[in-house]
Amino acid sequence: MDRLFLDANILFSAAYRHSAGLLALWKLKDVTLCTSRYALEEARINLSDETQRQRLVNLSSSLDLFDAPDEELPKGIRLPENDIPIILAATAAQATHLLTGDVQHFGPYFGRKVCGILVLLPGDYLKRRAAKS
Repeated sequence: MDRLFLDANILFSAAYRHSAGLLALWKLKDVTLCTSRYALEEARINLSDETQRQRLVNLSSSLDLFDAPDEELPKGIRLPENDIPIILAATAAQATHLLTGDVQHFGPYFGRKVCGILVLLPGDYLKRRAAKS
């Protein structure tokens, strides 16, 4: 079973519109969706209206929440300060995948494992999953 850690931009995008394509993640069987309070808060403050924030609350009710441990990244992993809690919380969640749209910061790691977690765009994860079916 896959454990998917959702970055803040995935949460934001899923809550932004009631018909967001990323809502497909919440419909998957045999997966556990995870995130952190840090990612939830980042998504919440970037949503512009109360309807979107309420959608985020509703979506978050089915997520397992984890906090980043007070650790440093392994040598060779370079991320901006604000993305370090994301990968560390994904590690704490024992995630199999980190789904993010952050091409600028996580892009060099797409398709690779970081701290044992496969970093992917959500669309790539969904395509890989469909290919296995």
